[in-house]
Amino acid sequence: MSILTATAEEPRTAPARPVYRVTGRRVLASEWAKLWSLRSTWITLGLGLLFLVAFGLIAASRYKSGIDSGNLDSDFADSTTVSLSLFGTNFAQLALGVLGVLVTAGEYSTGMIRSTLAAVPRRLPVLWSKAAVFGLVALALGTLGAFVTFLIGSGIVSGTPADMSFSHAGVLRSLLGAGLYLGLVGVIGAALGALLRSVAGGISVLVATFMLIPGLISLLPSSWQNDISPYLPSNAGEAMFALTHDSTTLSPGTGLLVFLCWTVLALGGAAYRLVRSDV
Repeated sequence: MSILTATAEEPRTAPARPVYRVTGRRVLASEWAKLWSLRSTWITLGLGLLFLVAFGLIAASRYKSGIDSGNLDSDFADSTTVSLSLFGTNFAQLALGVLGVLVTAGEYSTGMIRSTLAAVPRRLPVLWSKAAVFGLVALALGTLGAFVTFLIGSGIVSGTPADMSFSHAGVLRSLLGAGLYLGLVGVIGAALGALLRSVAGGISVLVATFMLIPGLISLLPSSWQNDISPYLPSNAGEAMFALTHDSTTLSPGTGLLVFLCWTVLALGGAAYRLVRSDV
């Protein structure tokens, strides 16, 4: 006689999946990885550095040749090593600002923003991380370019009235101010990309803000120009790294404060739309 015994099988339990918490450090690391995975990042950063260095050295060489030949252009009459070295800042700001737009608006164009916000449901940490990561990269590149251009440019104009060294008053402040200005331009570009969610729209507004509007303001009566022009983003930013100032320009500290206000305004608009609108 056989006795059948039923053995109760223990229920199989699936191995527990590791729990990943969304932290600020991990969001920053994610945005850092995404930034450097794009080919456009390397190309545009290279162009920004090239514009800053190349145009600065071209300006220094032109000044030197004008001094040697005795036919110095009147536009370069009051130039210094600092102003010549930072001549390419206006060109570099376009490259860095455009890349800032691509960093945020590019995800909306490809649809990747849905995956990003699914991983970070609170949304705002994504914007802060993108702005912080790219702003620091633009700051480092702008500062490096400014110092390299000044070192080479000071050798080119050595022995001329424009000759300056790091020991001259205001030189270090101007070079660091130029790097900070370019870093904040990158942040504004990222904010415009997140606000408008369009690469073309963000770039258009960026170019209009920093290049077209200052030209249009010059068509206003002189009394209006003196009241409005110093507070435009481009002019306030230029006051941050200008070596000399007059009654029509802001001081470096005031220029920084005004430019920070413009940056906060752009980030505030981007944050409001990110929270209030669907993607």
